[in-house]
Amino acid sequence: LLSVLVSPRMAGLQVDFGLLLEPLGFIKVLEWIFSIFAFATCGGFQGETTLLVSCNGVVNKTVTAAFAYPFRLNTVVFSAPDPKRCGGTWTDVYLVGNFSSSAQFFVTLAVLAFLYSIAALVVYIGYKHVYQQNSKFPLTDLAITVITAFLWLVSTFSWATALANIKMSTGASVIPGIESCKAPGTTCRFASVTSMKTLNVSVVFGLLNMVLWGGNIWFVYKDTNLHNQSKRISQSP
Repeated sequence: LLSVLVSPRMAGLQVDFGLLLEPLGFIKVLEWIFSIFAFATCGGFQGETTLLVSCNGVVNKTVTAAFAYPFRLNTVVFSAPDPKRCGGTWTDVYLVGNFSSSAQFFVTLAVLAFLYSIAALVVYIGYKHVYQQNSKFPLTDLAITVITAFLWLVSTFSWATALANIKMSTGASVIPGIESCKAPGTTCRFASVTSMKTLNVSVVFGLLNMVLWGGNIWFVYKDTNLHNQSKRISQSP
């Protein structure tokens, strides 16, 4: 694509790290870093919900349900209290909800933003002269920046909603929905659930990415013909 859009004279590599000190390059570095934290804090999570079950011949037996990204909770089953499954009264118990679409949307966007930030930094640092001399590059950069900012808005709020539901589906509210816990002689108590602070942090980084990409629209826009044309129009008598 580069060889098609520009002449061989323009396509030569001219490394200039000074651009990283300018808003266009500095913000892109921040976008690159924050996208890493976004997909790492969400995609790397692993946790479990723990109950204490008492039934026939079993007292306060720990049963667990381990869950992780992409949070298909409806496929996660609690372990049985004992080999006899409480005398046959304990059936397979699953968590409720499938939140994979929101989680995968968020992580996929973060990965794509990470890859695009790398590509953009390569162009900024090594081919800034090409970027400035061919109007198609700034316009493409602007379009991608606007779309990405909007997608960060959508994905972050979608993931935040899913996270709230995940907390409900893995908390103490799971017990009333377990039929095995209603069997005669069986009692279930909620013990614990893995802290979800890292998932809370992922939402924060989603918001930060949304702000960064939204704010970067102006700096990318300044390099396009659209800004130059509007500037000439405003300066004309």
